[in-house]
Amino acid sequence: MPVVIAAIAVLAAHGILEWTRFGVYIKGIGSNMEAVRRSGVNVRQVILLVYVLSGLAVAVSGMVTAARLASGSSYTGVGFELQAIAAVIIGGTSLFGGKGSVVGTILGALFLATIGNLLILKGISPFYEQIIGGTVILLAIWLNRRLSGAGSGRGRD
Repeated sequence: MPVVIAAIAVLAAHGILEWTRFGVYIKGIGSNMEAVRRSGVNVRQVILLVYVLSGLAVAVSGMVTAARLASGSSYTGVGFELQAIAAVIIGGTSLFGGKGSVVGTILGALFLATIGNLLILKGISPFYEQIIGGTVILLAIWLNRRLSGAGSGRGRD
């Protein structure tokens, strides 16, 4: 059942971000909030709705995790934040906003899971798994900055 719920969430998020005006507003706010505000969009309302939807997604994922583990603990998801951010960055979402996709994030998560699985199969210590994962994240951030031209001074007056 968790896979079905995750698939529904992914399809809903992809549909909202790619095929609705609300999705265009979200990407626009990530890219240039002031331009979106000046075009007549109530930016505060869009941001509030994004937070509400994010909270709903977290609540559902917490219920799924608690049901899967048959227990509830405040320490269950510790460390997942870095993995989530890494999956998003590896999936091609720009750190500077305005670019990204749900499909890319899913591919980034699958890539990280594959690396973790390969390390386990090779018998590498779990401590090294975090080091290798961190190295992959740093490499993805470096590539993100290089490909977006950030920090190079291009496009600045």
